[in-house]
Amino acid sequence: MIEFLAESGGKVVGIRATGRLTDADYKQTLIPRLEALFKEHGKLNVLFDLGRGFEGWDLEAAWDDASFGLKHRADFGKLAMVGGPAWAQWTIKLSAFLMTGEIKIFPADRLAEAWAWVREP
Repeated sequence: MIEFLAESGGKVVGIRATGRLTDADYKQTLIPRLEALFKEHGKLNVLFDLGRGFEGWDLEAAWDDASFGLKHRADFGKLAMVGGPAWAQWTIKLSAFLMTGEIKIFPADRLAEAWAWVREP
């Protein structure tokens, strides 16, 4: 499940992922909302909270994630990943060379620090 967090505002967007993400999570929730925010604000600073309960992606959702990330690789000013399993952190690290923005990984217990970082100008 994808949830946009109440702490979001302007070009700063917080997203919590729980359970196993599906194609529907991307096509019905994440992609339309982020596309609208890109149109409204240009580059976004995004915090992905993968703290508790995140189980990964199904195959179609993994494809959605990769293709959306490639399409918008220059549209993220900052991307923070908070928590999540080690394999998800490695996925972000390996894809970092494709992104033009800054990427930083935070342990699950440093959520407040991640919010502060994505809010910095």
